[in-house]
Amino acid sequence: MRKNRILCSCLLLLCALVSCAQQSDENVTKTLQTITDKSVLVVSHRADWRNAPENSLQAIKNCIEMGVDMIEIDLKKTKDGHLILMHDKKIDRTTTGKGLPQDYTLEELRKFRLKNGAGHKTAHLIPTLEEVMNLCKGKILVNVDKGYDYFQEAYQILEKTGTTGQCIIKSDFPYEKVVSEHGDVLQKMTFMPVVNLDNPAAESIIDGYIKNLKPSVFELVFSKDSEETLRLIKKVHDSGAKIFVNVMWPELCGGHDDDKAVEEQKYEQSWGWIIRQNMALIQTDRPRELLEYLKTKKLHD
Repeated sequence: MRKNRILCSCLLLLCALVSCAQQSDENVTKTLQTITDKSVLVVSHRADWRNAPENSLQAIKNCIEMGVDMIEIDLKKTKDGHLILMHDKKIDRTTTGKGLPQDYTLEELRKFRLKNGAGHKTAHLIPTLEEVMNLCKGKILVNVDKGYDYFQEAYQILEKTGTTGQCIIKSDFPYEKVVSEHGDVLQKMTFMPVVNLDNPAAESIIDGYIKNLKPSVFELVFSKDSEETLRLIKKVHDSGAKIFVNVMWPELCGGHDDDKAVEEQKYEQSWGWIIRQNMALIQTDRPRELLEYLKTKKLHD
């Protein structure tokens, strides 16, 4: 009888853990759809690259523990067809190896080690997209930056890992090109158009997406906060889409960048200005500081 009671208790505990995992998965998936005017999501550029190698599993784990909402990653493909995390065309800067990732098999790349921000060898390996999505599942959203060339293959991995609802793939191509190349999966996951508002064709690109796809989120890039820039920002917001903005350096956000906030202590002229323009996703190189700022404004849990 005692063994039976212990067995029942273990089964109940297991069921509870499975239920919690499913609940967590659903919560992450819904995050993009449930952003309100009273909340802002923090997106960490190349994960926590200041404290771990960029595009590493450790950098992603740090972000999860920190309470970041989304991490940004970059993709390349190996000689034997595996999608891996790598920003540069070559592996020289971020690993102990040299050359192009597509010239190596995954097994060969595993012989190298990632470097930290100071260029020193670490114990960390180049991760695959599948490893990353299994780590992130139910915990944190993922923004695939350099990855459009692998759209279909990335989608297959998201399907395999059950993470299609928590990953964004993006491109700065007009709607017509994207739908002609990937129309079969475009509606099955979150696609984010990237529009440079300095481009004379910016409004035309925005209109094409609003009319045909109605994206839930746009990434907007702008070097100046002119009246025309503000008009286009408002147009995107009024369409019902959320706005994703990069604040890593001034040219991406009209001068309202991370360094202005953290180094110059001009929070309201930087992050505060971004928030006042109804931008709901902020990609930053200062995730910890941005989280603290948002909490003081009651814009983040």
